[in-house]
Order: sequence, then structure tokens, then C-alpha cells
Amino acid sequence: MSDMQKEIERRRTFAIISHPDAGKTTLTEKFLLYGGAIQLAGSVKGKAAARHAVSDWMELEKQRGISITSSVLQFEYEGFCINILDTPGHQDFSEDTYRTLMAADSAVMVIDGAKGIEPQTRKLFRICAMRHIPIFTFINKCDRDTRSPYDLLEELESEFGIGTYPMNWPIGSGSDFKGIYDRDEKKVLAYQDFHKGANRIHALECPIGETEAVTELIGQRLFDTLSEDVELLDGAGYEFDLAQVRRGALSPVYFGSALMNFGVEQFLESFLRLTTPPLPRETADDIVDPFEDHFSAFVFKIQANMNKAHRDRIAFMRICSGKFERNAEYFHVQGNKSLRLAQPQQMMAESREVVDEAYAGDIIGVFDPGIYSIGDTICDKSRKVCFEGIPTFAPEHFAMFERVDTMKRKQFETGIRQIAQEGAIQIFHEPNSGLESVIVGVVGTLQFDVLEYRLRTEYSTEVRRRDLPQEHVRWIVGDTDPSTLELTRDTRWVQDFKGNNLLLFTGEWLVAWTQKQNPGLELAEFSR
Repeated sequence: MSDMQKEIERRRTFAIISHPDAGKTTLTEKFLLYGGAIQLAGSVKGKAAARHAVSDWMELEKQRGISITSSVLQFEYEGFCINILDTPGHQDFSEDTYRTLMAADSAVMVIDGAKGIEPQTRKLFRICAMRHIPIFTFINKCDRDTRSPYDLLEELESEFGIGTYPMNWPIGSGSDFKGIYDRDEKKVLAYQDFHKGANRIHALECPIGETEAVTELIGQRLFDTLSEDVELLDGAGYEFDLAQVRRGALSPVYFGSALMNFGVEQFLESFLRLTTPPLPRETADDIVDPFEDHFSAFVFKIQANMNKAHRDRIAFMRICSGKFERNAEYFHVQGNKSLRLAQPQQMMAESREVVDEAYAGDIIGVFDPGIYSIGDTICDKSRKVCFEGIPTFAPEHFAMFERVDTMKRKQFETGIRQIAQEGAIQIFHEPNSGLESVIVGVVGTLQFDVLEYRLRTEYSTEVRRRDLPQEHVRWIVGDTDPSTLELTRDTRWVQDFKGNNLLLFTGEWLVAWTQKQNPGLELAEFSR
């Protein structure tokens, strides 16, 4: 095996997904602690003087205590090179999460043990299922009162239509929480009060066969319950099938507490053992093997102004095959031209490090002078490939934005265009209206707040916003002249910045009415 193949073999690239407040950011930080990437965990909900989560770099994230953007975090652990894609949990940022999942080989789903499956978890899971991404489930907050683990497993299976296999089992919950039972090792990992707040712990291990010692650790009542649970799980549960896991049909389930750092190291080690190195990727007419010599990558995220010290735009690329070398000449398929990727960087949230080489599975950030779009392919000139584009969500909320200061036209136009190129918002304008004002479409309304905040802080532009009643968008297919259409007063004709004509509707029924009143009119839900 060549050095390049060895490097690719040890890569693990995964996304962490969850509903807000399930503990995703806390779990991410504990992973980084074990990898030595950070020395002390932060807190997204602390007071102003408290440390903030290392994966939450934007000031607005720190103020609100939520993850708005997807962070990229790389660290080493026990011979593995790990790339974590930390995603926003809030549903208003699901499009960013969707694109991030396109760059991952597997997903860790974090679930609050007291709440079970929540709406955003359900939506994110569907995205994983669509791509057959292997899903590993971490049921969090076992140090608090939780629902029955049997109920949680049953909910996972019935909601998502996949099998579950508990890799460990909780012993009690809340004030009664005494630890977890490792089914593979057949050992009890005991939780004690001294674990609370520790950055790194070593659980007390005791084989379940040593009845007296285990009983002394967890008490007779919980030992009796555990014995019954183990017998039931071993007798009636799914058989563990690694092939099913890697097809996304069986989810290994782990219980623990990210905040108390209990069960996290065992989960990480088991996950790394079971998940795969980088997977092959489909192009329009071929499959690209990650281990082949030819370099290829695609852009899944663009982010401007990541912090005040770096007033630039970064295009995040997932390397799909081969080895990347700094200053080598590559080919930008959509731009149809050769380029050199100078100053390639790998990220630890807002920290950056210029790298000379990277391998399939890695995420690199390159300076973007405005030439990249989401979904673009970069590859060797000797073997040109083109990965399939990343679909965009149709906006569900619309608002009119106009600048307050008429002298700030350039800043307003630059800010709107650059932020739109990142893919989180879509911008439209009414024909012949210029850019005095624009219509912004988003998946979730919190994106409006982010846009206002970023225009003010990054582009020194104050704006006025007027929410619009329209909730549905359709692209006009073909050469139909929109000015000749019969439309209601509530229907708005707009154009995107590629010159495509669109109609915005207040209700779904109006879409059908408009097509009925205009025979031959063809409408599409996505841009073609």
C-alpha cells in the first residue's frame, strides 16, 4: 500500500447532527479534548465572561448560544485523522446542514434522552437516509431523568424505519444514574460523583460476571434490572451486522452524558472502528474511487468574513480522491480554466493553518476571489470529472430589503451578492427595479436576522426589512413572457440574478389557479 493510500485509509469524515440543545456542540468539544485539539471545554450558554464553544465562531452565534454556520474541525486520535463537520442544529439553517451532509461519509445523530426524536432530528435523518449515510446514534443527558431506553429505541425504529443495535446500556438515569454496560466488553463502566465537571475521565470498569463487585458499585435493585435488560437484549434484539450499518439500515446506539464526559471516549473509539474510510463518489456518468491517484474535490460551502482578522471569502472543498498538493495546477470544471490553489488551509473553527498537502476525506479551505459556486468541481487536468450538483431548498419566506443610507449602494450590493453566493439566502429583484431594494428568500426566518446582522457588522450597511406575504416560489420554464400572464394581485413576478423569471405565490392553490388561467405555462419548483 502506498503512502497516499495509507493516509486516505486512516481518514474519517463525519457530520454531527441534532435538534437544538440536544448537546451536539458539547459532544464535539469532548471529541476535541480526547484528540488534544483543545485543553478545556467551552460553554455556549455561559455568561459573557465564559468560554464559548470552539466550533461557534460568529459573534451572533455567541450571543444567541446556537450554532448558525457549519464548522470544520480536524484532529488526530489514536492513528486516525478525523474531520468533523459540526452543523447548525436550528431548523432555519437546514440548507447549510444539507450541503454539509453531502461532504460527509457518515453521521453522528445526537438525541436528548428526555425528549427523544424532535422535528429537526427527523428532517436531518431523512436527508441522511436519502444518501444512505451510515448513522450512529448517541443518546445524551443520561445524568438527567430520561425516557425508557426501550421507548427511545422503539421510537427510532418506528420513526426512521431502520434497525437499532444498542452498543451499551444505561444503568439508571438522573440522580439514579450509575453508569453504562458495555455489551461488547461485557463490563460495567461505573459513574461516580467525582466525574462531574472533569475534562477527561476514566470510568471504573467491572466485568458483569463479578456479581458482588458490580452490586457494590450500582446497588442490588439496579443490578437486578440490568441483569434482566442484558438477558432481554441478548435474546430478542437485532444481530449486529456491520454491512447493514454501512448501508444506513442499522444504527448503532450509544448512551452517555456529553456534559459529564461519560461514555464519550468509548463511543468515539467504537465509532472509529465501525465507520468507513472515504467512500467512492458518483459523477454524472462515472464513479470516482477515493484511492485513485487523480485529485478531485467539490465545493460544498462558501463563507465570507469568518472573523475580523480575515476579511476574505473561503470556499470549503471536500477532497474526493487522490492527494492535494499546494501550488499544483488543477482544473475548475465549471469555470473551464486552470488554476493554482494558493494558501490552502485546514480549519479548527476560526483558527487556520496553511497546509502543503491533503488527502481524500479531508476538508480544505481555499481563497475565493468570487469564482466558485456551491457544487463546483476541481480536479486534475489529466482526468476531468464533474460531480453532480448540490440541490438547493426552495425558499419558504420572503422579505424586501432596502438600504437606509442611499450613499451606501456599493456596500449594500456587495454584501447582498457575497452572502447570497454562500447559499444560505436567495436573492431576487423585480424587473427593471435595479438594486435599490432586493427580495430575499430563505428557508427559515432566522436567516433574515443573520443577514441584517452581517450587513451591519461586515459591510457597514443598515437596512430596512419588510416581510412579504408570499410563501411559494416557482421558476417559469421556457420562453414564456411573464408580462403577458394573467396573475392575481398577490402574485409577484421576480427575476433571479441569472436572469431567470420566477413567480412568488401566497398560497399553493394560487399556483394551480395561475396554470389554469394561463394554458401552456410550465412552472418548476427548482431552477433547471
